[in-house]
Amino acid sequence: MRKAEMVQRIAQELGCTTAKAEAAVEAILAAVKAALQQGEPVTLRGLGTFAVRAKRARLGRQPKTGAAAAIPARRVVASSRANRSSRPSLEPLPPADKPAGRGRRRAEAAVVLPCSGSRAAHP
Repeated sequence: MRKAEMVQRIAQELGCTTAKAEAAVEAILAAVKAALQQGEPVTLRGLGTFAVRAKRARLGRQPKTGAAAAIPARRVVASSRANRSSRPSLEPLPPADKPAGRGRRRAEAAVVLPCSGSRAAHP
């Protein structure tokens, strides 16, 4: 899901304008980004935990020539496993009845997410 799709879903779910939904998404993402920049872990219950990890410098290879290349130390955002409450809903679907033939792309496992009803249905 891209940010624009998330904004559309939030606007539909809450019955607000896309401008307000976009402002809400931007505010959430800015808060998460600021916390990660300060080195604080971000825990979203029902989704997972995101934290900044330090990766050490290492020696790698240049793929084209095979020559050794130094990879500098850096900081990366790492996410922990999904929380236990969301794991059953993230299981892949069983394979399709028809196997992928030659020259066709294989179907990737789809993710099933629980669907919550719209707010209009629940006054």
